[in-house]
Amino acid sequence: MHRYDLISCHDCGVLHRRRPVLPREKARCVRCRSVLYRGIHSDASRMAAIILATLIMYLIAQCSPIVELDVNGNVSRATLLGAITVLWREHMQLVASAVFLFTFLLPAVELLSLLHVTLALALGHKPMLFNVLLRTVHLARRWGMTEVLMIGILITIVKMTSLATVVLQPGLFAFGGLTLMLAIVVSFNPKTLWNLGDALSPPTPAPAVPAEALSCHVCGLVSADTHAAHQHCPRCHARLHHRQPNSLGRTWAYLIAAAILYIPANLLPVMYTHSLFGLEDDTIISGVLYFWDSGSPGLAAIIFIASIVVPLMKLAVLALLTWTAQRHSRWRPQQRTVLYRLVEFVGRWSMLDIFVITLTVALVRFQSLATITAGPGALAFCAVVVLTMIASMQFDPRLIWDPVPPNGEQQHA
Repeated sequence: MHRYDLISCHDCGVLHRRRPVLPREKARCVRCRSVLYRGIHSDASRMAAIILATLIMYLIAQCSPIVELDVNGNVSRATLLGAITVLWREHMQLVASAVFLFTFLLPAVELLSLLHVTLALALGHKPMLFNVLLRTVHLARRWGMTEVLMIGILITIVKMTSLATVVLQPGLFAFGGLTLMLAIVVSFNPKTLWNLGDALSPPTPAPAVPAEALSCHVCGLVSADTHAAHQHCPRCHARLHHRQPNSLGRTWAYLIAAAILYIPANLLPVMYTHSLFGLEDDTIISGVLYFWDSGSPGLAAIIFIASIVVPLMKLAVLALLTWTAQRHSRWRPQQRTVLYRLVEFVGRWSMLDIFVITLTVALVRFQSLATITAGPGALAFCAVVVLTMIASMQFDPRLIWDPVPPNGEQQHA
């Protein structure tokens, strides 16, 4: 048996033998029922064609205006990069950098890296820096937020209809297409590409992996635990750990920092409106009330859930998971694992309000009528989102299952 035939569950650590699954089928862990991998068409040529089309759509979306406002002949339009530039000039460099990173740079890095790898694999060879490129994809994918940006664009458009005449621009439709195409690209698991690369140069057979094995969190390769002080993955050279070092301590640190910033994020203004009627400030709560009073309860609910409920839920759930793991609790491990997966999934959606603020600040630049600038609450809220996402990444879900006695899962995998 090859080491490449083994796969370790990300959530509970149980070893399984990899078996082929058909497209749209899933392989689940026999212990915690987490999805181990999905069946896809592992044709490098097909992947490369889809990624190239997605990259072209990405360029169109980034270069085209998204929406245009017309107020009595005064016209304002915004591209994503233009909106980020306005934030930067308004002395909100940290927020502008976060938006640039999550919506522009990281999606581009992911697409370019995937295109280079899949084109080379389609031609029958492993590209230079193969491991580095796929590790880059692994990192960039965790932070890319194009789908959240798309919802933010739609909310901004609805919000602007009460202030001016809204003219939809090509960038809006390009971002819509990009969101759908990226959903397909996300199904191209980097671990599948690692296996395709290994198939071009078959690995040397390895002895049976003993009970003490280490799984690479980046490429998924299972290796025997040599008990070395610094052991690295033989395939992608990532650092190997039995459990993520100081997982609970780091999770608590980021959680406490996020909880402290959650208070000013909700109390301080996220936007200032300078108009003929004076200066008005808006908090997250006032934004929710605005949509509710203007006859858009659905959008009010979306913003309320994404900007208030989700961050609070993440803080509470991560605190519960960390506390129970610290006490080596055996309480409902299956349900706690589901909670962890939920936190990982919804983490990025809290950035929705930041994207709405970014586009609103860029669009409402009518010097003689009204101008909107970002407030300190936006910076605090952006920090809360980033800190809670890092906290969830620092938490090792296998700690949930460590106190639970095994039930022969390794033998049945």
